[in-house]
Amino acid sequence: MRVQEIQDGFGIENLKLAQRPAPQPGPGEVLVEVRANSLNFRDLMTVLGRYNPNQRLPLIPLSDGAGEVRAVGDGVTRVKPGDRVAGIFAQQWLGGTPGLEVRTSTLGGPLDGMLAEQVVLHEDGLVKVPEHLSDGQAATLPCAAVTAWHALMENDRLMPGQTVLVQGTGGVSMFALQFAKAAGARVIITSSSDDKLARARELGADETINYRNTPDWEKPVLDLTDGLGVDHVVEVGGAGTFGKSLESVRIAGTVTVIGVLSGFATEANLRPILMKAIRVQGAFVGSRQMFERMNRAIGQHRIVPIVDQVFAFDEAGKALELMQRGAHFGKIVIGR
Repeated sequence: MRVQEIQDGFGIENLKLAQRPAPQPGPGEVLVEVRANSLNFRDLMTVLGRYNPNQRLPLIPLSDGAGEVRAVGDGVTRVKPGDRVAGIFAQQWLGGTPGLEVRTSTLGGPLDGMLAEQVVLHEDGLVKVPEHLSDGQAATLPCAAVTAWHALMENDRLMPGQTVLVQGTGGVSMFALQFAKAAGARVIITSSSDDKLARARELGADETINYRNTPDWEKPVLDLTDGLGVDHVVEVGGAGTFGKSLESVRIAGTVTVIGVLSGFATEANLRPILMKAIRVQGAFVGSRQMFERMNRAIGQHRIVPIVDQVFAFDEAGKALELMQRGAHFGKIVIGR
């Protein structure tokens, strides 16, 4: 079968088509024909060698993939041939408080990922996908959607009438917008592109701020909330935006850190956290239970993921280059 591998070293140029033996499911395992993948910033950093420079190679990258069950091993009861499924990010994080399995059982590093024509996963590491979604749309769910759901609905459950600040228009941010609107919340979105902000308004964003034109964007956020601040911040920027997020959130509000697009290291002022009793929490994707709860909500509200572009299997490098440029809106998909 065909796979894409990071082979002789890191870098997009070292992602190569290769052949591996077709896998066969053992007891408790499931053979999935992968029909679509989606990209996350983590995948780009993995291919470039910046996520884990000690990652053993060769590696099949990408944590996100969806497809159809083709065969099952002895004892499998959760799925059957013909079911449409997606893999969960951390294969051993099924529910509850996470342990070391969150870091050691993740697809696309350290485990081989989903950028292959077929994969074998344990039945516990799969979920059925919402019926109304295409394979490409379903492939966007495992990381970006679950992370946004975790941030807004699991850490500190969003309530109708609350206000959410979402940074940017990438995959997590667009899912956060969709989940927040489904919950009856008001959404403020920041971006450096007026065109992207216009598209976000078409999807339901209530207020938009161009942070390139307004570098001190925390000030209009406060103006838009009568000086109180927002209830939730979905923080994807990292070091370059964290301090502004603290200024933008209300007393006893929540800042969920889910990305580090502008870096890890920061000298943030701790005073707002203390004086405003801010809750700061990370959301490292989520468990299978979260994924399944989210899928029920997606089905109930008929939410459709925002897909920017779809690339062919042998165009994975081009898909990664698009993500590297940051020119996408929503998710980038690789189809079959």
